[in-house]
Amino acid sequence: MRGLLLLAALALSACAGNSTAPPAEYDFGIGGATLEEPPRLKREIAVADATAPAWLDSPALVYRLAYRDAAQPRAYVESRWVAPPAALFTAQLRQRLVATTRSGVLAPSDGVRTAATLRVELLEFSQVFDAPDQSRAVVRVRAVLVSGGRLLAQTSFAVDRPAPSPDAAGGARALALAADAAIDRLIGWTAETLQ
Repeated sequence: MRGLLLLAALALSACAGNSTAPPAEYDFGIGGATLEEPPRLKREIAVADATAPAWLDSPALVYRLAYRDAAQPRAYVESRWVAPPAALFTAQLRQRLVATTRSGVLAPSDGVRTAATLRVELLEFSQVFDAPDQSRAVVRVRAVLVSGGRLLAQTSFAVDRPAPSPDAAGGARALALAADAAIDRLIGWTAETLQ
């Protein structure tokens, strides 16, 4: 009996110890921009805060088991983003755009009139497991450019990047790379549209 009580106490202390450990937190890193990147935008632009569906509007690091049920988003328990993905995406997008224009990158709340406003919605931002040991990052984006209350252009696209490992760390790394690739496409599309 004493042995059973000791085992139960050890099991409870192990569970309690695991529940108090802080989760691993991730961001997108320093990004792919360089200061030498040539300016591509010839006019100033406002970048609205990116939006996301309610299920993505939290710091949760989301994954999907495509081999079992791709329609069920799940979240890692012991890993998360330092902020919701849409906020991280917005910060990285603004930072990268600053390197591509001499005119300026603003937020709509700055109250400055700009040539256009870029609005981005993250439709998907998750690690997708095609098999238990194989995963990839999937980022789907919808973007619109507006000016003076009229639509200039809109686009949508998806970016996939393989995860270096089938876990939260691998998913976070792949999602950061996929976000960077999506931002590259957004910058190119924006510059082309505003020529």
